[in-house]
Amino acid sequence: MTTVTPFPLVEIAGAPKARGMAYGEQTRGRIGASVALYAGQLDRFGFRPDDVGRFSQMFLPRLRQWAPDLVEEMEGIASGANVELSSIILVNARTEILQLARREKGISDDEPDGCTGAAILPEATRDGRLIHGQNWDWKAECAETSVVLRIRRTDGPDLLTFTEAGGLARSGFNAAGIGITANYLESDRDYREIGIPLPFIRRRALEAQHFSHAIKVVATTPKSGSNNMILSTAEGFTVDLECAPDEAFAIYPDKDMIVHANHWQSPVALSKLRETGLRDVPDSLYRDHRVRRHLSARHGDITIGDLKEALFDDFASPFSVCRPVVKKEGGNLSATVAMIVFEPAAGVMEIAPMPAENREFTRYELTMDDAVLERLEKPVPARETSSISAQEKRWSALS
Repeated sequence: MTTVTPFPLVEIAGAPKARGMAYGEQTRGRIGASVALYAGQLDRFGFRPDDVGRFSQMFLPRLRQWAPDLVEEMEGIASGANVELSSIILVNARTEILQLARREKGISDDEPDGCTGAAILPEATRDGRLIHGQNWDWKAECAETSVVLRIRRTDGPDLLTFTEAGGLARSGFNAAGIGITANYLESDRDYREIGIPLPFIRRRALEAQHFSHAIKVVATTPKSGSNNMILSTAEGFTVDLECAPDEAFAIYPDKDMIVHANHWQSPVALSKLRETGLRDVPDSLYRDHRVRRHLSARHGDITIGDLKEALFDDFASPFSVCRPVVKKEGGNLSATVAMIVFEPAAGVMEIAPMPAENREFTRYELTMDDAVLERLEKPVPARETSSISAQEKRWSALS
């Protein structure tokens, strides 16, 4: 197997500006490469360098109102990395800015974010712990422009997130046991209004102390485009929110798991909007099925290794769950950039860069809040009946 460099771990703490500066200083090279990647994309679309500022300004006033602390953190990132604030906004709003740029020039999208995600309830796992993860399909170059952030906070739970360098958050979990992954979706409601860019929403969800607050952020924050986000809690629940810009549709676990790729699944959503993304990701229709089938066969005994194997699936390669590098029509290189799996109750995340050619995982850890661990270790009350489920036995064994 090819040797691929692990994603560097960056630890930051303190007030927003200070932690942003530490982030920018520690990852200056990767942030520069990340900015160049998307600035170069705009250049190929025919935009000038000053258009980066124009697109960024579409979002900045609203962001200052919605999350002034995160804008301050971005200002720190920009200062530490020696780039303009508009460049850090470009990284954090790249989905929205690239879509707006395409629409302005009448350019079709041949490279949407892919991604196949899954969350498995404790009832279906061997150790009685929730497992969550995804494959992130995007530009192959991002294997060299992404990082893992461990953020020490004084005003809420610490968090661990995989993200593009300069980004606020992508996939991960926090010390309160709340996890999130995200997948591309598209509908006929997209880009009618300017909303909050997705990394800001994911970051706010990961800052939540309570699961209900994370759900509220994802479900109610106005967005520019559609997106799918799987939320989970180590206490044993997961919900999938298929988000249009102005509305969210909940999908609940089926047979103790949620698996989602890049097409709308909610019947309510499909009765109210039009799916427009399948022209670019038709493989979505079998990717989620392949992962679900693999995991279902292991129900009650699923481990993090089983989730990895499901996400390594190469059926119908190269347009598979685990995608090797594919050259798109416009010349861009697409691939499964990272496989991210985590068990929040254990405080562990494992990530393999470019998993189609590399199966070496790096382990990243986060110390969980004592209150969460106490709730997870609480003994299960005995039932009056003598019949005890396998899940009850697992929880009892943990006490």
